[in-house]
Amino acid sequence: MNSALVVIDVQESFRRRPNWAAVSNPGIVGKVSRLVDAARTRGDLVVWVLHTEPGTGDVFDPALGHVRPIDGLSPADGEPVVLKTSHNAFTTTNLQQLLTRHGVREVVISGIRTEQCCETTARVASDLGYDVVFVTDATATHPIEHRNAPSGRSLEEVLADPLTLGTAEITARTEYALAGRFARIATVEELTGS
Repeated sequence: MNSALVVIDVQESFRRRPNWAAVSNPGIVGKVSRLVDAARTRGDLVVWVLHTEPGTGDVFDPALGHVRPIDGLSPADGEPVVLKTSHNAFTTTNLQQLLTRHGVREVVISGIRTEQCCETTARVASDLGYDVVFVTDATATHPIEHRNAPSGRSLEEVLADPLTLGTAEITARTEYALAGRFARIATVEELTGS
């Protein structure tokens, strides 16, 4: 089976936000790097997906220079870099065409935010007929405020709020939602042997 590693939004934009201090997986670069090395060794396609919001003036605006892989990660020559403007990696990109052209039947998902762009991409990929492997320990997320929380709070206030959903809860919920329905859950160690 042809496989592709899809690295979603592991980009400098996130490190420029105040909530990076509360990221669930500060070692994500090392985990993703291991997946990338293993995929390259097997001859699998590696696709880099970056979220972009042109003209917004925020950290996802390409004009500011943060829409690039986090330091320590770098696409190799010939590896596609796909720019998206939606949560999933398919809707506003040519990702499906790339995968089809390379004969890919299985996608391996890693990246930032576990429950948002990564989970949404996994669900869409499954609906499109791909076998999906979701590498939870090669994803990262941030605490999520309750929908009725006041806006403009500091990170400390968000973290102190008992209604804030913590990263462990977010990650567990994503695994429950995906496993056996949309994806197989795997670890970096299982996929790399190290």
